[in-house]
Amino acid sequence: MRQAPRRGARKTGEESILNSGFWISWYNLPEEGRDEYLAWLHGSYIPMVLKRPGVLGAAHYASEANPPISGAPGRLRNVVDASVPRGDRYILVFGGNTPYAFACPAPSIFHAGLPAADRKMLAMRVGERSNVMALEGMIYGPEAKASTDDMAFMPGMQMGSFNAGALEDEDELMDWYATWRLPCMEKLPGCVRVRKLVSISGWAKHAIFYEFTSVAVRNQKFVDHEHFDRHKEKWTDKVVRKLVHAPGSPNVAGRIWPPDRKSTRLNSSHGYI
Repeated sequence: MRQAPRRGARKTGEESILNSGFWISWYNLPEEGRDEYLAWLHGSYIPMVLKRPGVLGAAHYASEANPPISGAPGRLRNVVDASVPRGDRYILVFGGNTPYAFACPAPSIFHAGLPAADRKMLAMRVGERSNVMALEGMIYGPEAKASTDDMAFMPGMQMGSFNAGALEDEDELMDWYATWRLPCMEKLPGCVRVRKLVSISGWAKHAIFYEFTSVAVRNQKFVDHEHFDRHKEKWTDKVVRKLVHAPGSPNVAGRIWPPDRKSTRLNSSHGYI
C-alpha cells in the first residue's frame, strides 16, 4: 500500500493529509420539517463549522435504500445493543487538519453553546451517532485525478463503521486492510480514494470510507471486485464475519451537499437532486 502524498489544496504549512481527522455523524430525520432542516444545515450550520480553525472540508450524504452489498448474504453482523443510536439515513462528514480540529470545543460542548434556534434544528436529528476519528491509512484509486483536494469529498461513497469481534482479531484486521483491502482498491475503476479511520471518540472503533465518482459506479464496479482472487476472497469473508457493525452499516450514500453544478433543486427526501 502506498502512502498518500502531501497533497490537498487547503492544508497549511507542512501539515500532511496523513494527520487529518474526521467528525462523522449518522442520523435520521422526520418528514415534517425536513426541508427546513436541510436548508439550515446546508446554508447555515455547515458554513459555521467550516469557519472553525483547522476544519478543511465537509459533505452531507443521504444513504441509499437496499444497495447491493458484496459477499454472501448474512455474513454482516450489526450491533443489537439498544444503547447504540440507530440513525443512519443521513451522514454528515467534516474533515480537519488534525482530529483535534474538532476537540476545541468537542462536538457536544460546541452544540450546547449554539443559539437556541440552532439547537432546535439539531434536536430534529433522530438516533444520532457520531465519531471523531483519525486517519490510519489511505490510498488513491485510478480516478484520483477527479479531485485535487483531499477534503473535497466525492459524490458517491460507502462507509462502514464497526468494532472488531474480539481483541485478538485486531491484528488480523489491521493486516487485512494494509496488505489486501486498501491496495486492491488502487486499480478499481471509479474509485477516487479510500481512507481507513480509527476512533478517538464514539461507539465504533473503526471506519472505512470509500469515495467514488458516483453511487452508480460504486454499484457497478465494487460489489464483485474480489472474485478474481479466491484465496483473498476467503480471507475477506473470514475477517468480515468477525466484525460487529453499527446500525445500518455499511452505508452506501450519495452526496447531497455540496450539490453538483447541475443540481440546484431541493428534494424533500434526499436534499439536492
